[in-house]
Amino acid sequence: MAKYGKKAGQKVKRAMHERKRGKLKSGRSGKTVKSRKQAIAIGLSEARREGGKVPPRESKSKSSRKSSSRKSTKKRSSSRKSSSRKASRKKSASRK
Repeated sequence: MAKYGKKAGQKVKRAMHERKRGKLKSGRSGKTVKSRKQAIAIGLSEARREGGKVPPRESKSKSSRKSSSRKSTKKRSSSRKSSSRKASRKKSASRK
């Protein structure tokens, strides 16, 4: 079964054509798109908006969840290490 439908192909083709002519603009900033990958992404997003057969976009939330859980475990372990160091410094200071 094909991943992409006819509409998606047409939109990507049009976006690539505009990019080659220097007419394709990015959404928010309005800058001219020069990247091939960006042109494809714009074509696919337009096809999605119009209900074409295009797989859903990979969400950023999945990757951020993984990285946030990793970050939190690193923070915990580093805080434990630093607290034990502080305790040992206090002990050595009291001995003197």
